[in-house]
Amino acid sequence: MRLMLKSKIHGATVVSTNLNYEGSCTLPVSWMKMANILPYEQVTVLNLNNGERFDTYAMPGGEGEVQINGAAARLAQPGDRILILTYTWMKELEAEEWQPTIVLVGEKNRSVSVVKLKNVLALG
Repeated sequence: MRLMLKSKIHGATVVSTNLNYEGSCTLPVSWMKMANILPYEQVTVLNLNNGERFDTYAMPGGEGEVQINGAAARLAQPGDRILILTYTWMKELEAEEWQPTIVLVGEKNRSVSVVKLKNVLALG
């Protein structure tokens, strides 16, 4: 079995933080659907501004809403650009052909596009 990148939301901008929330990463429902992320699914957040990496869970929010909640609110601030990653376990043969889904987020969380990464090792 291999642990593989399932999906990534790339280039989102944190809009707000809420230290007094029980914890999570609030994301637009539409992005969660595109990236195949379920409510309460574990996500890893990478902060491009300060290098912080942390695990939390996804919560559905409104369009353009990216909020870091609970203790993780100490690890990000509004304006920070982040990546949100999910992973999945799969059998070796499936992993060799795997193509994760990447949701590319534009400036101010407005434009979004979806791409599939190619497995360059599977091409040869």
